[in-house]
Amino acid sequence: MAGVGLVHQGRTRQYEVKVTAYVLFSCFVAAMGGLLFGYDLGITGGVTSMDPFLIKFFPSVYKQMKLEKAHENGPYCRFNNELLTLFTSSLYLAALVASLFASNTTRILGRKTSMFLGGLFFLVGALLNGFAVNVAMLIIGRLLLGFGVGYSNQSVPVYLSEMAPPNIRGALNMGFQMMITIGIFFANLINYLTAAQENGWRYSLGMGAVPALLLCIASLFLGDTPNSMIERGEYGRAKIILHKIRGTQDVDDEFQDLIDVIEVARQVAHPWRNITQPKYRPQLTLCSFIPFFQQLTGINVIMFYAPVLFQSLGFGDDASLMSAVIAVAVNVMATMVSILSVDKFGRRVLFLEGGTQMLLCQVAVGTLIALKFGVKGEGSFTKSEADLLLLFICLFVAAFAWSWGPLSWLVPSEICPLEVRSAGQSINVAVNMLFTFGIAQVFLPMLCYLKFGLFFFFAGFLVMMTIFVALLLPETKNVPIEEMNSVWNSHWFWTKFVPQEVVSDHSSSNCKPSP
Repeated sequence: MAGVGLVHQGRTRQYEVKVTAYVLFSCFVAAMGGLLFGYDLGITGGVTSMDPFLIKFFPSVYKQMKLEKAHENGPYCRFNNELLTLFTSSLYLAALVASLFASNTTRILGRKTSMFLGGLFFLVGALLNGFAVNVAMLIIGRLLLGFGVGYSNQSVPVYLSEMAPPNIRGALNMGFQMMITIGIFFANLINYLTAAQENGWRYSLGMGAVPALLLCIASLFLGDTPNSMIERGEYGRAKIILHKIRGTQDVDDEFQDLIDVIEVARQVAHPWRNITQPKYRPQLTLCSFIPFFQQLTGINVIMFYAPVLFQSLGFGDDASLMSAVIAVAVNVMATMVSILSVDKFGRRVLFLEGGTQMLLCQVAVGTLIALKFGVKGEGSFTKSEADLLLLFICLFVAAFAWSWGPLSWLVPSEICPLEVRSAGQSINVAVNMLFTFGIAQVFLPMLCYLKFGLFFFFAGFLVMMTIFVALLLPETKNVPIEEMNSVWNSHWFWTKFVPQEVVSDHSSSNCKPSP
């Protein structure tokens, strides 16, 4: 059993917590929402490189791919087709819309209900895609999957942050990102195994229904978070859950603190309007710019279109799928690095190191492609050159997986006070999905027209985002989620917006002097 301190203007309240089997099970089930998101992130790139899929739904792309030499831009423009990119990007447009509705669902009905709805949308969408007979069914299925992403991404990070003890909140919250990477890995592996089959694309798209069904069933056995139950007036049940997740009967102090914070939050009738107030400027800024920058790392160039990208750069069909599997396997392993280090070294160190490593890798990949293909797209990689390219891509993926990947979900979910938490998380998801949609929709045309310059385009944003973190992100490791406002008062810039009295001082009469 370990004591976890809450800071109250120089004094510390000590809470006794254990890491219980119940909280680990709850966080594991909730994080399955990330598995579904990852599966849908990873599945489309492989499916859209399968000949039977293209022949059935996008015959013009298939002909264009086979007549590559007739195109003046060679491999850069092989897959450039607006309808094909809409198949991929429609999911993220739907997720953007859904995230706005999911905010109210998560607040009024609870985190658990939002997770169940997310799983249900995933289930129906995956079945529609697996049994699709025309493009309309594909797009409708992708839209439903997008609603699943919107609801899951809204509720799961908040659920994890509220359930986890403060001293391991980072690691448990990153279970969401870990599941995303596992989902991407299995999607690429399934694509590799089914690619040679006539209807392999149906298995790839339809198998997303399996984890969706598991999430729907398992979420029925979860308890909601104490924060959410108190917010809805279920005080008795909230205290029971708090006993179970803390592993002790001595939760009176923490329970009273939660009630005090939520009573203050209830006085905020319009969280969307209130988050624009100056005292919430840090939360609004970070919830907007962190997901914006995450999408402009260029990671989705790899995650969406890895097989397509590798094919475009001269890898064979099987080699391109296997290279994608290797890249996402690195993604899974590197995410473990983040889980093990985030609560030890903190968020800022991982952000800064990851941004620097990704920058160097983007420049290296862009340079290799420029030297080999030039502007006209003429040339091909030797095996050793292809291996070197794959190495830099894997190093890029690893850096993302232990920095901007998981931290872009963790930090926004833990920095917002309860009164604006649902709005803050909705902004995070909406901005993320807006730019995920944008990147998915324009990547293939950008590759066609910018050619190797696309990689230098993303490198420029990596410079900006690393400077942004260095200047404006304070360290939040081990800070209890309901006491996060204390970090803004000690920051050189944000203290101008956050008045001193915003630091929670409820129950201060019970606070003990810190040792």
